[in-house]
Amino acid sequence: MKTINAFDPTTLGSLPERRQSLIRRREALLGPAYRLFYQDPVELVRGQGVWVWDAEGKRYLDAYNNVVSLGHCHPHVVQALQRQAATLNTHTRYLNEALLDYAERLLATHHPSLDRLMFTCTGSEANDLALRLAQFHTGGSGVIVTDWAYHGVTQSTAACSPSLGPPGASPLRVYTVPAPSGDGEGVGAAFAAGIEQAILRMQADGVRPAALLVDTLFTSDGVYGAPPGFLQAAVACARAAGMLVIADEVQPGFGRTGSHMWGYQRHGIAPDMVTMGKPMGNGHPLAGLCARQDLLDAFGRETRYFNTFGGNTVSAAVGMAVLDVLEGERLLANAQAQGAYFSQCLQVLARRHAWIGDVRQFGLFLGVELVHEADPHRPAPEATTQVVNGMKSRGVLISACSRSANVLKIRPPLVLERGHVDFFIEALDDCLQGLSGF
Repeated sequence: MKTINAFDPTTLGSLPERRQSLIRRREALLGPAYRLFYQDPVELVRGQGVWVWDAEGKRYLDAYNNVVSLGHCHPHVVQALQRQAATLNTHTRYLNEALLDYAERLLATHHPSLDRLMFTCTGSEANDLALRLAQFHTGGSGVIVTDWAYHGVTQSTAACSPSLGPPGASPLRVYTVPAPSGDGEGVGAAFAAGIEQAILRMQADGVRPAALLVDTLFTSDGVYGAPPGFLQAAVACARAAGMLVIADEVQPGFGRTGSHMWGYQRHGIAPDMVTMGKPMGNGHPLAGLCARQDLLDAFGRETRYFNTFGGNTVSAAVGMAVLDVLEGERLLANAQAQGAYFSQCLQVLARRHAWIGDVRQFGLFLGVELVHEADPHRPAPEATTQVVNGMKSRGVLISACSRSANVLKIRPPLVLERGHVDFFIEALDDCLQGLSGF
């Protein structure tokens, strides 16, 4: 399995002494499961807006961190957190009007059929709960995901995350299908055909279908979302087999696509459940799941669910502040405008550099496929690694994705401005000119 954009421990001796010391302490205290970004890991000490600074004072454009989608340390969010933390922080077993106000406002952004909300701390927890609900309602254990998906780190969600490697034991039976690559009219039909084949494999194995779980931009698979609407056929296939449809909006949600608040809305579908995380708290650990009333009510009558920190009063204040900023600063419109400009600039680079095979852009979520200059059908993972690390040395932080590890994954804060795009493009142009050794 390829490990994308990870520090290679064999190069430790080439790093400055302070970084060597920090890495050794980290390995001794945290163990080998944790990974560091970049061949020369960066020690970040401060952030503001789209920028972060390292311990030596070098500034980086953060073009990857979807967690702080409003920008690092957004003043309105920080102030809301401070006020509530200084007043009261407690859980959902006490009445609190602020949490209900937040739930009403968040649900109003979703499809009307999604009228119940449950709070968690992480997207992994939200997806885990969604899978639990699917098993409860269908009596099945069969789940369909794409073949390089990422949906979380719990036992159930790791089993549904092929990009993490072997999942280990799980009560789920997971069936994978190819991601819906391309952008032509046949994408939807081809993806639905994959779903149909997976259902047939389930039936042949005597496995009862439970859920279709999709990241609506297929972000780990390589960033695919075109054309809008292509998911409809796959959803119809899944429902015909008795499956519930779970839209994982942890990465595509909260205005990331620019055109809609949620990725599933681009496709004109109404999922049975939607999971949310990362940008929900702009760095504060806040996540959740919304679902149809009948699903959550039936589950709640027979099962207790409680999450000590999910939906606490500080999280509710933070979540409300995030919605304030999204609306007040018109960040969906900004994502659409800046994303379009970003794409235009990348297309210009693609005409100049044969290394760029495809540019995929959905608001401020972009995937740039790198291929070999002499063969556009041959992925270039080594060049991708060089570019990711080269961008870091030029003051821009990005990562990469896809099974072939050859797609630059770009998802800057939604407050990105045109000048930031120009800074990014200049750095990428320089990186591509300097590619060598492949």
